[in-house]
Parts: sequence; structure tokens; C-alpha cells
Amino acid sequence: MYLVLLFLIFFIWCSIFNPCSSAANQLNGRHLRVIWPRWSGNRKGLSGPLKGGVVLDFLSARLNFTYEMVRVAEELEPEVGRGQIDYLIDNQCDLLIQSVLATTRRNKIVDLTLPWVYDSSAFLIPVPDETANVNAVVKPFQWQIWLVLGLSIICVIAVLNFIHKYRPSQKEADTIELAETKTGQYYLYTFGTLLSQGGPCTSKQLPIRLVASAWCLAAFIFVQAYNSTLFTYVVTPVHQPLINSIYDIFENSDINLLVRTDTIDLLLKRNNNTGVFLKIQKKLDSYANSRCALASDCIQSVASGSRNVYFESRNYLKDAIRTEFKRTGKCKLQLAKEGFTGVTSSLALQKNSPYTQSTTQGILELQQTGIIDYWDIWFRPMQPQCNGEPPTGVKSPGNNRSRLSLKNLTGAFLVLLVGLGLSFMAFLFEQIVAMMSERHRVKTLTELAQVEPGETQEESITKEEELSGNSNIEEPPSNVTEMTVVEVIVESMDIITMATQENE
Repeated sequence: MYLVLLFLIFFIWCSIFNPCSSAANQLNGRHLRVIWPRWSGNRKGLSGPLKGGVVLDFLSARLNFTYEMVRVAEELEPEVGRGQIDYLIDNQCDLLIQSVLATTRRNKIVDLTLPWVYDSSAFLIPVPDETANVNAVVKPFQWQIWLVLGLSIICVIAVLNFIHKYRPSQKEADTIELAETKTGQYYLYTFGTLLSQGGPCTSKQLPIRLVASAWCLAAFIFVQAYNSTLFTYVVTPVHQPLINSIYDIFENSDINLLVRTDTIDLLLKRNNNTGVFLKIQKKLDSYANSRCALASDCIQSVASGSRNVYFESRNYLKDAIRTEFKRTGKCKLQLAKEGFTGVTSSLALQKNSPYTQSTTQGILELQQTGIIDYWDIWFRPMQPQCNGEPPTGVKSPGNNRSRLSLKNLTGAFLVLLVGLGLSFMAFLFEQIVAMMSERHRVKTLTELAQVEPGETQEESITKEEELSGNSNIEEPPSNVTEMTVVEVIVESMDIITMATQENE
């Protein structure tokens, strides 16, 4: 009961001593000339706050004044010609509903109210195209782990070979697997265990069992760690954004920074071009078309596949993303992961205007209601599939689960293709070596067959030349000659075999 009574007393006191009441309200019953760039009577494409219209209606109803719109076709402060602020200076306008950044120069020529927009700047980038996830098969481990794993495989094979060679067991004549395997085949067991394809260790030698046990345990840990981490990299989105922060712009010389004229220049002058602002200035000077007269020109330059980045207020960039999505039906633009700096904007009136204090008080009351933040969501309903935020993972609406595409498993198929290619090359190499060996063996046997017993090879060649020069001797039929050569080759092979046996 006491609380209700105190609330009524407080409400009555506020109603009586409210500075925005008719006694202190300089706008009560006045008629203002207002500029709002987003008004439908102005030229399309002008930059301005979407919620400026409802803010104007709230102030008009709260402060009890009427207004009329002033038609404009200029931006706030263009490089050439008049701007919207010039309408205030020339007494052609009383109130400018615009996001005006407070600067020393502007404070000298116009009156600025309490900031009514608290926003942050961001970077507009094109939505990256899907890229093949080629290195997903090697991402689970760092290069140091891969190096140590390779050295471990070599060490295990070397130790098994050493134990098998210098500590043979006489009781394992009938065993299989490792006991009877040749020294050069231990690598099959080592790689097979690592790939979960190895057989049991049947050796009864204690040193071999200890090495095999240690390798099985280490391989189990390696395989489990690799498989669990591999799944994460396989399903990770293959959309790599152009940048994540402003520092990526500085580190990549092929990325161009775009700004609207006189927007970031105010920040550069305020910070005297020091630190990161000096880098921004150098980046802008390195590209001739870094400044755009209209925001729409910069947005059009940030097309899919380009290397351009547009710096602007976050709310304006969301407007651009939503407009582009409605126009094309495709999500081609998004915001970088990290923003840059906070932005506060005010309304502008004529210098020494009698309405400045009342307008500021109306903005304070509007801020207290918290409805301005709601208007941002109301006027900027972002689509869920194109909300401007960078993707954080694979998400699917409802119960529809996303299926893996070929680009997710490109690395696995690449490993398979490389293995098949190496195998085919090894097969061709073995065939070439085998053909060359066979030709050399046949050539050697043919030469041996042409040499009679007790006759040197030089004498046989001389005799063959004499016989070829005698034209009276008739050549035997070709089939008879071929059969004779074959018989001679077979007979020669028998002689070589018998000689080998005698030497043994």
C-alpha cells in the first residue's frame, strides 16, 4: 500500500515538474521543417537511419509539434556541392534526422543533441564460395606429431628387425606370423597395427612381445585421437571468410578497403593518424577507388568473389545485406567476425536553436523506454539463412540432418587417388624392368647358342660373315632355321644347368 502511494506521489511530481511540460517545452505548438533522408519523397539511395521516421513521430507526439518534410537529393556532407548540413546553415531546415557524428567542426556550425544511436562499425565482405576440404586428413595432428609418428614407425621396424636377427628362437620353427616372417616384412605388422588391420603377435620371444605390446598401446592412442578429431575437421564448414578482423586487411596486400566519403576520415583526424589508424590511412591511399560517394557504390563493389571490404556502421551494413538478399534471393554478403570501433550519432539542429534542449530531453525519455533497440529489430528483420553473421558450424533446421558433400571428403579421396597413382607407376616400372631383363636374357642365350663348342665368339662371327658372303650356298627355309635356334637355346640352357650343378 505504501509503495503504491509513493509511486503515485512520484508520478504526480514528475508530471508537474517535468522539464518537457508545456511551460519548459520550447517545441510546444511549433511547426518544424525536417529532413529525413529515408523519406519516400527523396531520391532513393540516400544514407540515413531507418528508424528516423518513428523517432520523429515520437518526438512530435511527446513534445507537441508538427512538421513538414524538406526534399533533398544530397548526402550529409559530399565532397563537392551542398550537403544536408548546409540546409541547417542556410535556415532551410530546423531539424535533421540523421546519424551525425560529433566533431569539432560540426559543433561550431550546428547544434548536436545527445547521442540517440549507439552502434559499432563493421566490415562487409562477400560470402565465400565453398572450397574443397583437401587437408582435412592431416589437420587432426600438428606437423610435429606427424614427424614423431613417422620416426616411431621407423624405430619400431628397426628394433623388431634387430631382435629377430640377433636373438633367433629355435623353438619357433612351426609358428606363423612374426616368427617365420622375413626380416624385411616386419613393416607389414607395424603399419597393419596402426591401421587396425594387423594380426596377432604369435612370437614367444619376450623382447618382441614387449615391443609389440608397446606399439599396440601407442597405436591405439594415435588412432583414437586421430579418428575423434578427424570427424570435427570433416564436418567443419569449408567457407573460409575473406577476413576475420581489420588486421587481416593489413596483412594481405591484395585486399582493398572501401569507405564512404568523410566517414572514416573523421576517425582518422580525431586520432591524429596514429597506431592502427595510420595503417588504415596507408591502406586507403594504396587503392585509388577506396572512397565512394554513395554507400550503394561501395556495396556493389563488394561482389561475390571480389577482394573488396567495405567499412561502415553495422546497422547500415545489415540493411545492405537484407536488400541484396531480397533482390537476388541469394545470400552474397556477410559481416566479418570482428568489428572495429563504437559509433555514436546525434540529431542536428540550427546553431543556437531554441529547440535543442527540448529535443535532447525528448531523446533522453525515448532512451529510457528502451524501445529504440526494439525498433532496430523491427526495421531490420534479418532472414535466418542470411543474417549477416559468419557461420559457426554445420546447422540444419528442424530434424533435417545435413549430409556430407564431396568437398567435405575431398582429402580422403585425394589420398586414395595418390595411392592408386603410385601403385600404377610402380606397376609400370616393374613391367619395364622385367621386359628389359627378359630381352637381355634372350639376347645372351642367342649369342651363346651361336658359338660352337671349342670355338670363341670372335671366330663364330668371322665364320658367319664368310658364310653370308657365299652366294652358292642355299639358305634353308625360315621355319627350319627358327626350329634349329630354339633347339640350340634349349640345349644351351641344359648345358648351363649341368655346369652349375657340377660347380656346386
